[in-house]
Amino acid sequence: MGLSEKILDRSAKVGVVGLGYVGLPLAMEFGRAGYTVYGIDVDDGRIAKIRAGRSYIQDVPDTALSQLVSSGKLIPSLVYRVLKGIDAVSICVPTPLRKTRDPDIQYIVDATAKIRECLHEGMLITLESTTYPGTTDEILLPEFRNDGFEVGRDFYLAFSPERIDPGNPQWNTRNTPKIIGGVTPECTRLSKLLYEQVVERVIPVSSTKSAEMVKLLENTFRAVNIGLVNEIAIMCDKLGIEVWEVIDAAATKPFGFMPFYPGPGLGGHCIPIDPLYLSWKLKLLNYNARFIELASEVNTHMPEYVTTKIARALNMKKKAVNGSRILVLGVAYTKNISDIRESPALDIIRLLQHDGAEVSYSDPFASELRIDNVVLRSEELTPGVLRGYDCVVVVTDHNAVDYDRIAQESALVVDCRNAIRKGATNVVKL
Repeated sequence: MGLSEKILDRSAKVGVVGLGYVGLPLAMEFGRAGYTVYGIDVDDGRIAKIRAGRSYIQDVPDTALSQLVSSGKLIPSLVYRVLKGIDAVSICVPTPLRKTRDPDIQYIVDATAKIRECLHEGMLITLESTTYPGTTDEILLPEFRNDGFEVGRDFYLAFSPERIDPGNPQWNTRNTPKIIGGVTPECTRLSKLLYEQVVERVIPVSSTKSAEMVKLLENTFRAVNIGLVNEIAIMCDKLGIEVWEVIDAAATKPFGFMPFYPGPGLGGHCIPIDPLYLSWKLKLLNYNARFIELASEVNTHMPEYVTTKIARALNMKKKAVNGSRILVLGVAYTKNISDIRESPALDIIRLLQHDGAEVSYSDPFASELRIDNVVLRSEELTPGVLRGYDCVVVVTDHNAVDYDRIAQESALVVDCRNAIRKGATNVVKL
């Protein structure tokens, strides 16, 4: 039986490498569609939780995970050798930046080497990890070809950028359109056919490079526009104008404008990182991606701007940052999720501590976090607790927090998210 037939009758066995925010929801969708899914991760803690039916991803309920594991539709594993019997594998490993701000694709390289050991005729490999244009053709393809297999005939290789938005109640793996670009037309066709079984709409593009570029365009678009509006916020502050009023008024224009909102900096694993993959690649071609570099500069310095704002606000109360008790509200990188990766709150806390402040935090989604090997635990917002702080800083505006009460019970609030809409003399906006 050919791969197409196996995909259509659900007898194809699917592997997902990397069971994080992208991989685990994808594995769940394949399992729900009737496929037997082998989920592979090098983190033994993750594998143990999956085997116990306990989810560590907010968008994956325990009950749904437990049902798939107990039915044998999702089989977690720490070893790659299970891939020797599978028909299609999706690579969903992380792609961070090095400290030098150039791409770290070691996870992709490692996964590719392990999959190569299991490569067999008829196997479909789809890379989902965000990376620079050319990665699939330049890194994965030569490895698999070294075994004498011909792409598009003996095995199939494609790229399909992940489009996960953690905590989004409207858009998920199934209803978010999926981009597919294969090394050959047959690679594209088979990868598209597979994903069509679990995603409502799949859009093919002409090549893996085009598919890789799609993801970088999406996140560069956001990074650049957020950088622009962050700089507008700084301009408005210097001009004595409230930026939130300006944006709300501009957003009434029914054409030619899309509202973006300022904040304390970028967080998460995509928007602060992905555009720099593109910038790095272009530097190799002797081209400077000026918009990306400028936006990154503005966004990266927002935590410093926020701490300066806090210092000025405290100064108006005849207090110094040094010795002040400051409560940071929200440490996740965006609202209503527990993900603190690259969160600007971490930089803000470090900067305030460096200036001598006694910093605590409260976040209903993150019970603890580690700052420079020191573990902090979330403060419960019990009645009266806010009065014990010299300043409260709204960094992440979770819906579960009563911001009117925050304004009423706090001596001073620096609001980075426009969470407190009602005017109050003790609230300083970004």
